[in-house]
Amino acid sequence: MYRERDISLDGGKHQETSLTHWDGETRCLRRKDLIDTLYAALPPGTVKFSCQLESIKLDPHSNKPVLRFVDGSSFAAKVVIGCDGGKSVVADFLNLKPTKMFPLCAVRGLTSYPTGHSFSHQLIRFRKDNILVGRTPIDDNLVFWFCVLPNIRKDQKNWEDPEAIRQSTLELVGDHPLEIREMIENTNMKSLSITHLRYRAPWDLLSGTFSKGTVMVAGDAMHIMGPFLGQGGSAGLEDAVVLARTMAQLGLTSVGSGSKVTTRGVEKAFNQFVKQRRMRVLRLSLQTYLIGMLWGTSSHLKKILYYMLLSLLFHNQNSHTNYDCGCL
Repeated sequence: MYRERDISLDGGKHQETSLTHWDGETRCLRRKDLIDTLYAALPPGTVKFSCQLESIKLDPHSNKPVLRFVDGSSFAAKVVIGCDGGKSVVADFLNLKPTKMFPLCAVRGLTSYPTGHSFSHQLIRFRKDNILVGRTPIDDNLVFWFCVLPNIRKDQKNWEDPEAIRQSTLELVGDHPLEIREMIENTNMKSLSITHLRYRAPWDLLSGTFSKGTVMVAGDAMHIMGPFLGQGGSAGLEDAVVLARTMAQLGLTSVGSGSKVTTRGVEKAFNQFVKQRRMRVLRLSLQTYLIGMLWGTSSHLKKILYYMLLSLLFHNQNSHTNYDCGCL
């Protein structure tokens, strides 16, 4: 992708409100493809599936973190890097403040076009009243789309039923262009999801303790943010690169069965990682926070305030795409 467009549909008009050209190239990836690629590069037996963490405590004798899972199993770990999402058990162990929710939820889906689609490779967003629909191609046959809308109470919708999600979304976009309605109508049902949008408050990122001993958090567990910049997954990959490089620089590279992991070395690596990452994720989180609150408020005064803060703090609102976390 090389540009993004915003189109207003208010008042029955089709009016382009902004057009932004990006320096370089931006790509939209399917999450499953990324995970499969990373998994394929790992040694056999490295990953164990269907392990939902229930709690983590320190062993009073060895001081090692003991992980307990919902199936009743447990084991003592030398090192714990919690990447367990916005409702992180590891983050709770570190006494991080709870994540908060935007006054918004998002529907996401993938639509396949077997004979190809006619969409140009750009991010395009359609705004009408308090509904935002976005679309961006992944390749010549697959399109990712999303719909951001005011929060829906869980007892009002069946969030687990893809057909209910699709029908509810179609009702919301009934007066949108035909290409949008058809895209949602023909979406891959297994790809559909609807979620409340969560974030870790920027001020909590500034003061939070993200590591303790040989336990730390990364990815969404550390800095879950709104999807408004499309940088959540990218920030998680940056975390991996910076952490791996930091540990390598301290000589923590051996993974053989006879290797010893020094507690002091791991603590030092974790502390350096947090120091390097804090300001980067703080800036991303602050920008997504302001955008999310801008989209979620109905107050004209608050909208003006959020616009002013975004203009003041993020004059180039696409500067985040030019960030380089360094080599692995």
